[in-house]
Amino acid sequence: MGKLISIGEALIDMIPVESGRQIKEVSAFSPIVGGAPANVCGAFSKLGGESYMITQLGEDPFGDKIIDNFSKFCIHTDYVSRTGKANTALAFVALQENGNREFSFYRNPSADMLLEPAQIKKEWFQDAFALHFCSVSLGETPMKQAHKKAVEYALAAGNVISFDPNLRFNLWESKDDLRKAVLEFLPYAHVLKISDEELSFITGIEEEEEAVKSLFTGNVSLVIYTEGEKGAKAYTQNLTVHADGVKVKAVDTTGAGDAFIGSFLFNLDRRLAEYGQIENLPKEVLEEMLKFSNQYCAKSVQKPGAIASYPTYKETLN
Repeated sequence: MGKLISIGEALIDMIPVESGRQIKEVSAFSPIVGGAPANVCGAFSKLGGESYMITQLGEDPFGDKIIDNFSKFCIHTDYVSRTGKANTALAFVALQENGNREFSFYRNPSADMLLEPAQIKKEWFQDAFALHFCSVSLGETPMKQAHKKAVEYALAAGNVISFDPNLRFNLWESKDDLRKAVLEFLPYAHVLKISDEELSFITGIEEEEEAVKSLFTGNVSLVIYTEGEKGAKAYTQNLTVHADGVKVKAVDTTGAGDAFIGSFLFNLDRRLAEYGQIENLPKEVLEEMLKFSNQYCAKSVQKPGAIASYPTYKETLN
């Protein structure tokens, strides 16, 4: 298997000790390591893959905590930088009764946003399977340019590019800026993971199939469309595959989408070794991969937090 590289934010999710309250009403929070790209690495490694995170942390105790947790969950830290110019990012989270979340981010700026493109090394990608990223770090900061350099090197090395927009509206001055950033990076991706809550916003099209069809631009070969408990679909230029969701009592949906794409990429790595290209994946194989990721997600949301809640390969099948 090849290694998965994620680039973007690694932060501390401040998880509330009680559910059903707004952030302003929560009495206490517990610090949990998170950040969408880091979570994807966590899922990939939990399943038995090899993952590396490209990010920058502050020279502070929260940065130390992230490094310790990465080591605990077998996420390689070779590509993680530290800086004294800004602190490690924090994200305060409130959980509603249905498991959905309210966020308040502390990154103005945070250490990850200051990662420079010169810190990205070409040799990192020579033996990689895929590069994964999200939209949180695509604002007008040095980290955006670091993403472009990473994508450049990854494409040159023949890596799969995976993009999960993972929209966080309150991090952007305007929704239009966010949409423009997503559309700028979307054509680089071979695999695009998008949720039912994001599709019409990004495409401007309400009808599902027409909206998904419009996403096939540039390198895009596979669109993974997730619909929560309804399940997920995989679209290629020639196929549409659906797998029903697994209904469970959600305790915490933090990192659920990351669990899905992380587990999907784990299986994609194995399947591409057999079929060569995304376009060659048979319908039954795509359906099997979706079912596995639905099950992986369902397991993860029954426990609090993100990476710590992710099951192993064996636990997913039980």
